Amino acid sequence: MQPLTEQELHNLAMNIVGKQLEADGFEFLSVNSELKKNPQFVCLKDKKLHFVVVKSIGYPGDPKDIEFYKADLNKMKEHALKFEADTFYAAVGLVNASDYNLPVYLNQEYIVDYDGLIKI
Repeated sequence: MQPLTEQELHNLAMNIVGKQLEADGFEFLSVNSELKKNPQFVCLKDKKLHFVVVKSIGYPGDPKDIEFYKADLNKMKEHALKFEADTFYAAVGLVNASDYNLPVYLNQEYIVDYDGLIKI
């Protein structure tokens, strides 16, 4: 069994968030899947610019705990203000469905913990 790499987990989280953004009517201007390079999505909705930072959070991490990324998110918010953009954090918890202590494996079931965008 092949565990997903950090990049593959990041891409999976981006796909989950991207589908939600698309369903909510966001228009993608830029998509960046490079790890540790923010934002992942630059979108337009209702003529307003939005920056979305996506993080995949493995168990036992809590996707609702933004304190760990607070410095990065504040830096992104400052950058977004120069463009009169809103900044959002999208944390996606990913865990192996059969055993939380195992990594997420390629072609095996996983559980998603994602509550949507958090405005920064």
